[in-house]
Amino acid sequence: MGQHLARVSFASPFGAVSILWLDGPTGPSVMRILLPNEERLAEAVPFQAPPAAISQLSEDLRRFLEGEPITFTLDLLALESCSPFQQSVLVAESRVPRGCVTTYGKIAAHLGAPLAARAVGGALARNPFPIIIPCHRAIRSDRHLGGFRGGLAMKRQLLALEGVPISNDGRVLVERLHYA
Repeated sequence: MGQHLARVSFASPFGAVSILWLDGPTGPSVMRILLPNEERLAEAVPFQAPPAAISQLSEDLRRFLEGEPITFTLDLLALESCSPFQQSVLVAESRVPRGCVTTYGKIAAHLGAPLAARAVGGALARNPFPIIIPCHRAIRSDRHLGGFRGGLAMKRQLLALEGVPISNDGRVLVERLHYA
């Protein structure tokens, strides 16, 4: 019996969010989280009643998006589907605590590749696990928001839910950056 990709979706304050997973011999493995503006990518993936671990993850994601301080683990994520460099970026980003931000350059320096800020930005832009790996907490070196797959309005709202102050022109107003 082969593995097949399945999905579960839930409503959030931002719109529908979907989790795509494979149910393998060792349990479920999350392949991708789709944000509200990406729902069309899920259309070909059938809905399926999720196993308990995916149901719990759905509930935790929903509560996080409603503003609750949820801490996620990487246990269910199919990180092996990412390149080794992207894996290192995603793990580093996963360690940025709630209410904190960092820059693409700070992550690059933390990884021992201080000239790789653009590569870090690219790895985060392709993050298959947004929210669980909080790429909304990465900003540009000039402290402006930068990009986010869910859109800048969602990034701004997620940071605001975490208590990160942002100016009207999209500049993050924090004294200290993670990995500084």
